Amino acid sequence: MLDFPRWKIWSISLLLLVAVAFAIPSLVPDAILSRFVNPDSLARINLGLDLSGGSHLLLEADTKDVARTRLAQMEETVRTEMRRTDPPIDIGDISTSEGRVAFMVRNISQLDAAVDRVRQLTRGVGIGGQRDWNVAVVDSARIVLTPTDAGIAAATNSAMEVATEVVRKRIDELGTKEPTIIREGSERIVVQVPGLQNPEQLKALLGKTAKLEFKLVDLAADPAQVAAGHAPPGSEILQYADAKDGRLIAVKRRVMVSGDQLIDAQQGFNQTDNSAIVNIRFDSQGGRKFARVTQDNVGKPFAIILDGKVMSAPRINEPILGGSAQISGNFTTESANQLAIALRSGKLPVALKVIEERTVGPQLGADSIRAGIIASVIASVAVVVFMLVTYGRFGVYANLAVVINTFVILGVMALLNATLTLPGIAGFVLTIGTAVDANVLINERIREERRRGRNVAQSIELGYKEASRTIFEANVTHAIAAVIMLLLGSGPVKGFAVVLLIGIATSVFTAVTFTRMLVAIWVRRNRPTDIHI
Repeated sequence: MLDFPRWKIWSISLLLLVAVAFAIPSLVPDAILSRFVNPDSLARINLGLDLSGGSHLLLEADTKDVARTRLAQMEETVRTEMRRTDPPIDIGDISTSEGRVAFMVRNISQLDAAVDRVRQLTRGVGIGGQRDWNVAVVDSARIVLTPTDAGIAAATNSAMEVATEVVRKRIDELGTKEPTIIREGSERIVVQVPGLQNPEQLKALLGKTAKLEFKLVDLAADPAQVAAGHAPPGSEILQYADAKDGRLIAVKRRVMVSGDQLIDAQQGFNQTDNSAIVNIRFDSQGGRKFARVTQDNVGKPFAIILDGKVMSAPRINEPILGGSAQISGNFTTESANQLAIALRSGKLPVALKVIEERTVGPQLGADSIRAGIIASVIASVAVVVFMLVTYGRFGVYANLAVVINTFVILGVMALLNATLTLPGIAGFVLTIGTAVDANVLINERIREERRRGRNVAQSIELGYKEASRTIFEANVTHAIAAVIMLLLGSGPVKGFAVVLLIGIATSVFTAVTFTRMLVAIWVRRNRPTDIHI
């Protein structure tokens, strides 16, 4: 146990030095660190919302938006599938009024085939065997699809999962560090962004559904009917995004090209008037579809629709074959950049609205850090004094291990890019207080072996050997509890568990391996005949 070859001494020392080196950037203020190196290029500990301040938003999904989207998707699917059958099924206009999809089968002999094909478009949800749509035939030749509650619940859950990921991508595009994005209940998302003191930019970004659609303008629509808000069959009435007078336009309901086929969106400038625009680029399939639509509709206006508002309706002067397009409007550079971010990260499958907003000031975090430092210093001083008085030289080794352990914890957290929260500071203080437990066990066992009459070397060797078993068993139980908190907890509980887990691993290493190395070096050099412990 006391045999430490030179290579092992150098390996342990180098490992601890590297850990301490990783801890230093997190302890040096940015003003000083920036004189020598870019602070963002170094691995550092991130401060949580409760320490650095930031923005807290609670978003709630509009479940009615999910229902509307499902109706539109089913309408398009039914229209496409009726054409694909062999022979094609002749149907009338499709209605989506009253939250249902309904259409008439013109040829009554095709009714059964139409019902069978429509039922194939539904799917089972949950464990009760219920379908997401009920299919019924009314008035002899009219097929009606009604969404079920189970189907709406499943669609909402799926939409919320996608929305959570889209929100995460959008916030990552802002360059923020360690945001917290978690679902709360079935229809809400909690967003916490440390360091962001003005939430308006964040709210504007997350408020964009970024549902981009390209539709043909209905040139046959009666302007008087359009002004009154009445759409012809197969069309819908939309408002211009920049129309202060509520100007309306009729567009075909059928989506010719959608934003789902985008692969890039970047803010740019119009070469004609230098106004801010968004340059978009489609994937290969979307590019071919966009080219075909523009080829077939040269001379016709083409509406660019974002989140249900018409951004512009330019006339197609010639086919657009490059797979690229521009979105223009009354953009500022900032709003165009936000739209580009929203389009790049994907559209939100459901509209989100902010129902709770809090801004945490950095002063609260500074007070928490100050209180944590004071608590850490008091705990450290108390532990140091106790160990020195009780165990003498061996207390010095234990204290040195505590100091090294503090730096190692910070270094490991920086290396993992972990976030330090107020509960994390509590875990840190707790780790300091319990870090010497292992050395207390070891030193008391060495005392016991000396009382039994064993010499110094035997007492030290048996003390470390026998106490190590108890130390590892005790820390395994602590680690199990910390892992459970990490897996099942959220927010502050996770912050506490992360620091506790790191502290358990590092304290065992420094308290057992590091102090044993120091004791081994001392014994080998001095050959003591007695020890005062």
